[in-house]
Amino acid sequence: MLPWLSGDAAADPGRVHTEGRMARAAVEEAREQVAALLGARAREVVFTSGATEAVNAAVWGAAQARPGAGMVCAAVEHSAVRDASRRHAAVIEPEVDGRGRIRLEAVTGLDPAGIALLHCQWGNHEVGTLQPVGEAVAWGREHGVLTHVDAAAAAGHVAVDYGALGADLLSVSAHKLGGPKGVGALVVRRGLRLAPYLVGGEQERARRGGMENVPAIVGFGAAAASLTADGGAVLATEAARARAQTEGLLADAAAIDGVRGYGDPRDRLPHIVCVGVGGVEAEAVLLGLDQAGIAAHSGSACSSEALDPSPVLEAMGVDAERSLRLSVGWSTTDQDIEACAAALPRVVGRLRALVGPPGGERR
Repeated sequence: MLPWLSGDAAADPGRVHTEGRMARAAVEEAREQVAALLGARAREVVFTSGATEAVNAAVWGAAQARPGAGMVCAAVEHSAVRDASRRHAAVIEPEVDGRGRIRLEAVTGLDPAGIALLHCQWGNHEVGTLQPVGEAVAWGREHGVLTHVDAAAAAGHVAVDYGALGADLLSVSAHKLGGPKGVGALVVRRGLRLAPYLVGGEQERARRGGMENVPAIVGFGAAAASLTADGGAVLATEAARARAQTEGLLADAAAIDGVRGYGDPRDRLPHIVCVGVGGVEAEAVLLGLDQAGIAAHSGSACSSEALDPSPVLEAMGVDAERSLRLSVGWSTTDQDIEACAAALPRVVGRLRALVGPPGGERR
C-alpha cells in the first residue's frame, strides 16, 4: 500500500494521464485478486468503504427495484443488515434454532411475491454457526427473489464460491481477512442492474460514486492474493489451524464449571467460538482477560456500543449477559491459546469468589 499513499502514485484512477492509468491498473489488479478469492468475475466486484456500505447498497438497490415489498432478515443477521432493512422496508423475521441457524422451512413457506430481498449470512459473526445459505439462495432463484449473502465473517476463513452459489449480491470487508480497514466490496451478479446507493460520479462503472480509495483497495487485493496462493492452500492451512485452536479454546472453556458452548460446535466458521459463563457478568470477565493480555468480546449490552444485549443470542434463547466470544486469526499462535486457557479459569474463579455462592451475601 505504501507507494499509493504519497507522491505521483497518489493519482485519480479516473484520469487518462500516465499517473491516472497506473492507479487504474492497480485498482483493476486488486479487483481481479478479490474476485479470485470469492469465486466471482472481476466485473462483478464493486469496491466500497466496507461491508456496512456494501450491505446498505444491496438493501437500497433492492428496495428501489421493488418498492413496498418486504425483506427477509433473521435476528441473527448482522446489525448492518437488520438496520438497513428496517430503514427501507417491512422486515419478515424467520425463526432460528437454539444454535443460531435459520429454520429453512420458515423461509420456504413465505410468499415470494411480497419479498424484495432475502438475506442469509454465510456464517454467524457471534457464534460462528454456518447457515443453510445454498438452500436459501436456491429457493430465492427458483421464485425470482433477489438474494443477499453477508460473507464478511466467512470470506478469507472458509472457501467462498460466489459463482457456484448463485446469489445475486454478496458483501465482504477487507479487515476481516487481513486487509486494511475502510474498504470492502459488494459483489453484484452479472446482468443485475440496481440503483446505486452513492451517487455523484461514474466510478465503479457507475455503480458507486466517489473516488476509489486506491491504497486500501490495493491492500485488499494483496490480502486476497495471499489467501489464494498455491491454489488456495494458504486459506486451507489457516482454516485448519484456526479450527484446531478454537476447538482447544472450546474444550478448555467447557472444562470450567458452569461454562457451556453456544452455537453449532461442528458446523461453524473455524475461527469463532462463543461460550456462556454462569455466575458472573460478561463485562467483568472481559476486563479480567484484558488485564491478562487477552482481547475478547461479548454480546452483553455493557460490553458493546449498543444499549441492548445481542439480538443473535436472544433469538437463540440464551443469556447474552453471560456470553464470551473468542476468535483467532492469521497472527494467533498456540502460545496465545495456552495463555487464554490459563487465564480464563483464573479470572472466572476470582470473580465468582467475589460474588459468592448463589443466593449468598456479596463479598
